[in-house]
Amino acid sequence: MTPDETADRLRRALARDLDAGFAEVVRVHGDVVHSVARALTARAADAEDLAAESLLRAYRALRGYDAGRVAALAVRPWLLTIVRNAARNSARDASRRPAPPPAFDPVEPASEIAGPAQEALRADDRRQLTAALAALPEPQRSAVVLRHVVGLPTAEVAQVLGCAGGTAKSHVSRGLRRLRTLLTEPADTGAAQRVSVSGRSAP
Repeated sequence: MTPDETADRLRRALARDLDAGFAEVVRVHGDVVHSVARALTARAADAEDLAAESLLRAYRALRGYDAGRVAALAVRPWLLTIVRNAARNSARDASRRPAPPPAFDPVEPASEIAGPAQEALRADDRRQLTAALAALPEPQRSAVVLRHVVGLPTAEVAQVLGCAGGTAKSHVSRGLRRLRTLLTEPADTGAAQRVSVSGRSAP
């Protein structure tokens, strides 16, 4: 099923029955919501709270939407916009106290899980990527996460960021360029070698 077909199915489910339809939205997009929350917050516990808060906000918003608004809803970018806004609000609230860098924990397919030694190396790389992502300006960090962690097309990244497609591409490009610079500093060579031209970690 294509993303457009999935979105249409979810809109129809929401129109038929809000509670059952929203449960299906969570089933389909819950992992993406949690992945973005993990990439944009300081700790796993914070990410769980952020994901739960974002889904609650989404449900409450849907209760106030009329049929026309539901029928026009771009479900995935709409959900991730809520997550991003909640993360930004949380960061502003916590700005006066020190916090660890955001956790970077992209979900890997089971077939890619390696042995203990390689997994430890990957964990170290993720920590280095975490620190580098945390150093990016927020629009660039969100753009890189959405494009290269979640895998959204640029058009959806632009929807979440609330900007034009060209601006979204610029945020992604600048974010990746800055990320590579950070990862090639003397403190890190391993993770830098694993970042491909596309911005994904190479196997």
